[in-house]
Amino acid sequence: MPELDFQFKDIMQMEHPELILKKARPFMDLMMEYQCALMEVETKLNVLNEEFAAKYQRNPFESIKSRIKEPLSIINKMKRKGFELSVESMEKNLFDIAGIRVICSFCDDIYAIASMLTGQDDIILVDVKDYIKNPKPNGYRSLHLILDIPIFLSSGKKHMKVEVQFRTIAMDFWASLEHKVKYKKDVEHSEEIVAELKECADVISAMDCRMQEIRNKIEGKA
Repeated sequence: MPELDFQFKDIMQMEHPELILKKARPFMDLMMEYQCALMEVETKLNVLNEEFAAKYQRNPFESIKSRIKEPLSIINKMKRKGFELSVESMEKNLFDIAGIRVICSFCDDIYAIASMLTGQDDIILVDVKDYIKNPKPNGYRSLHLILDIPIFLSSGKKHMKVEVQFRTIAMDFWASLEHKVKYKKDVEHSEEIVAELKECADVISAMDCRMQEIRNKIEGKA
């Protein structure tokens, strides 16, 4: 079973580059498959965006950002969770290796696009975590979906897991700043900063609601 955490010293001791490639090949192949899964989901989202633009003269989301989790981050999470360090275990146990973040202008658009995406007959909704309706204690807000999506390779169809996060512009702005503060070492007055961030999250939530109300008035929905 291929191990993920081989050391650089072990690689340097290998006499032939072919041995390095042989050991890394299962991991590289899996990363390629996750990249294909990301492409599939991004295409679906872009199609929905184009349809909205044609029908309603507006785009439901501002941007899409995608990423594959870094190998070291994968290994650290596997160790932290107590999973076996193998390619098979990684694919079985980690559902956020391939991730897409969709940034929307309004909360209503988040739920509309999420519903349209998960309603497609080739997508299986594996899990939902709604941190918009139920924010985390620190104020974090986002809608997280785990999707099972098929990709079509030369060897046949394979199902892959992709995590999709939906946020408003304001939610994403807050999360970006919170992440920077959270991972900065030796921060003074950390408890005070945490409290201020939570207060900012509440203000941002109120602003999102107010902007939604303004749009509803403009569209005659209020």
